[in-house]
Amino acid sequence: MPNRDGRRRLLWITAVLAWLAPAAAGQDGFGFGFQDDAPAVTTSIAGSQTAVAPGGQMAVAIVLDHAEGYHSWPAAELDVLPPEIAEFAVTTSVVANSVPDWVTLGPVQWPTPHLAPVPDVTGNAEIVEVLTFDGRSVIYVPVRISDDAPVGSVGELAFDLAYQTCNDTICLMPEFETMTVSLTVDSSVAAGEMTGDFAGFDLSGFDAEPADAGSDQTATTDPAPAADAAAPGGSFFGIPVPSGGGVVGLVVLGLLAAVGGAVLNLTPCVLPVIPIKVMTLSQHAGESRARAIALGLWMFLGVVAFWAALAVPVLALDTFSDPSRIFGIWWLTVGIGVVIAIMAVGLMGVFEITLPQKVYMVNPKADTAWGSFMFGVMTAVLGLPCFGFVAGALVPAAATQGTLFVITLFTAMGVGMGAPYLVLAAFPGLVKKLPRTGPASELVKQVMGLLLLAAAAYFVGSGLIALVTTKPYIAKQLHWWIAGGFGAAAGVWLFVRTVQITKKPVLRTAMALLALLLAGGGLWVANSETATARGEHERRQAELAAAGTAGEGAILKTVWNDFSPALVERALADGNVVVMDFTAEWCINCKALKKAVLNVDPTRSVLHADDVVMVKVDLTGSNPEGDRALADLNRTGIPTLAVLSPNKGTGPWVSSAYTADQVVGAIERARAGTPSARAGG
Repeated sequence: MPNRDGRRRLLWITAVLAWLAPAAAGQDGFGFGFQDDAPAVTTSIAGSQTAVAPGGQMAVAIVLDHAEGYHSWPAAELDVLPPEIAEFAVTTSVVANSVPDWVTLGPVQWPTPHLAPVPDVTGNAEIVEVLTFDGRSVIYVPVRISDDAPVGSVGELAFDLAYQTCNDTICLMPEFETMTVSLTVDSSVAAGEMTGDFAGFDLSGFDAEPADAGSDQTATTDPAPAADAAAPGGSFFGIPVPSGGGVVGLVVLGLLAAVGGAVLNLTPCVLPVIPIKVMTLSQHAGESRARAIALGLWMFLGVVAFWAALAVPVLALDTFSDPSRIFGIWWLTVGIGVVIAIMAVGLMGVFEITLPQKVYMVNPKADTAWGSFMFGVMTAVLGLPCFGFVAGALVPAAATQGTLFVITLFTAMGVGMGAPYLVLAAFPGLVKKLPRTGPASELVKQVMGLLLLAAAAYFVGSGLIALVTTKPYIAKQLHWWIAGGFGAAAGVWLFVRTVQITKKPVLRTAMALLALLLAGGGLWVANSETATARGEHERRQAELAAAGTAGEGAILKTVWNDFSPALVERALADGNVVVMDFTAEWCINCKALKKAVLNVDPTRSVLHADDVVMVKVDLTGSNPEGDRALADLNRTGIPTLAVLSPNKGTGPWVSSAYTADQVVGAIERARAGTPSARAGG
C-alpha cells in the first residue's frame, strides 16, 4: 500500500526536522488557529450500484474536483507529459488496496487530460501549457462480481489514491489517501443505468482482461517517477544502478550514493552556505591543525548523522519517497530561510550572535564542537531540495533490496556530502590563502553573506508563495505579521535586557508588562486583520459560488466588489446605490475608518441591503482606472468614501472623514432619488 505509507512517511520526515520549524506541525495560518480554506482538490468515491447480483458488473468512480486555476498531473500510463516535467511530476494513480476474493477489477479508465499552464522547469519561459487533469475529473474502475459470489456477502473495495495539485505558479504537496466503497451481493438486483458521474464510463471496460481477484489490482501507475528508474536498466548519471543485491551490489550502491552526496555540495541548494564553513576552517588553519581537524570532523559527523537519520522512516515503512517534498510545508521552508538569513547577517559583521551553547547552531562562527555539528546538520538539510536530482534512481533500488541497502545508501550519501569538509580540515593548506583578517577578509565575508541572503530570500519567498496559494486572503496581510514579529522581538529583547540590567522587582515587573504589551499587541493586530480578511474572503467565495455561471462578472451584495468602471455602471443601471471605498494597504486611516464605521452596525446592516453594492477601489499600487475615478470626484487623496445614486439627477456624496450617521444618511438620500423610492412614497 505505497500511497498510504507515503503520507505517513512525509509525517515522519517532518518530525525529524521539527527543530527547524517556527510553528508547530498542523497549525494553520500563522499559528493562531486559522482554519484551512477550501482545498485545491476535493475528492470523492462512489459505486454505480451499492448491490450487484452474482455475475453482475458495476463501476467505481473516483472524482477529483479541482478548484478554479488548479490541476493535477495526469496518469503516467497516458504518457502525455514532456520528459522534463515527467521527471518530477507526481502523477495521478489509483491502486487497489483490498478487494474481496469474489471481485475482479478491470483496467482503469482515465479522464481526458486538458491543456493547462504550469511553471516551466527548463527556465526558458515563465509558464508552459501541458496536458493535465482539471475541473471535475472522473476516474473509472470496472468491477465484475464472480458467478459464485455468496449471496448476502458484504464487501469493501479500498483504493489508494495519489495525486499532486498545481497552479500556474507552484505545485502543492502530494496527497495520498485511501478511499473505500461498500458492495453487497444481492441476486434480486438488476443492472443499473450509468448516469450522472458514470455517464462517461466506457462499458467496453467490462470486456477487457480482468486482474486476478484478491490481488493488489488496477490503477497500476506508481506516483513516484523514480520507481521506473529503479527497474533493471536504470542509471545514475549514466552508471547502471545495481538491482541484483549481493556484496558487489551493496558496494556499488554505496559508492554511487557517496558520489551523489558529494555532488549535492555543488547544487544551488547547498553551494551558498559552503563559503561560511570554508572561512571558519581557514581561520583555524594557522592555529592548531588538531583543532581544525576536530571542527571539520564534527561538521562531517553532523552531515552524516542527518542523512543516516533519514534511514529511520525508510526502515519503519515499506517504501520511500523524495523527502524534498516537505518543502511544500510553508512554515518549514520559511523557517529555514530565516535561519539562513540570520547566519548571513552575522557573517557580514552586522552584529555578533552570542548564544548559549545549546542554540549555537545558528552562529556562523561555529568554533565549538556543538556549533560545527549543528552546522553540518543545517548543511545537510539544505541539500534536501536537490535530493531527487542526485539520488532519484538510487532510493527505489535500495528500498527493494533490504534494510542493509537502505542504511548504506543514506549513510554513504552523508559521507560523500561531508567528506569535502573533512578534507579541508585535514589539509589546511588548501584554505590558507584565504584572507583571515583585514579589509580583504571583510569584503569576502560581505560578498558571501549577500549570496547567503539570496539563498534565504529563495526559501522565504518559496514558503510564502506556498502559504498564499492555499490561503489567498493572507497575501495582503503579510506586512502586519512582519510588523507584529518585530514588535514581539522588541518585547522579548526588552524583558531579557531588563533582567540582565536590574534586579529590582518593581522595574522587572513594569518592564515585563510593557514587553508583553509590545510582544502581544502587534501580533493581536495582525491576527485580527487576518481574521477579518479571511472572513471577507470566505463570504466572497460563497457569493461567487452562489452566482454560478455569472462567475467573476457577477455583482456581489454582502461583500466588497473589486472596482471596475463597467461594474459600477451596471450596478447603477440596475437601480442600486453604489458605495465606493478608495483605500490602500498602506493607508492606516483607511483601515481605521473601515473598522470603526463601515464594518459595524448600523452602517454594516445598511451596506448589506439588497439595493446597495459595495465597491473597493484599491490604490495600493498602480491603478489608472481607480485614480481616474478618484479624480472624477475632485479628490486626490485617501481615505475617500463616495455614495453614488442610480438617479442621474442626484450627485455623489463624498467624504474623507465620516461617521456612521453620515454614511447611513448619504445612502438613504441616494435611495430617495430612485424611481422605486419615489413610487413607494
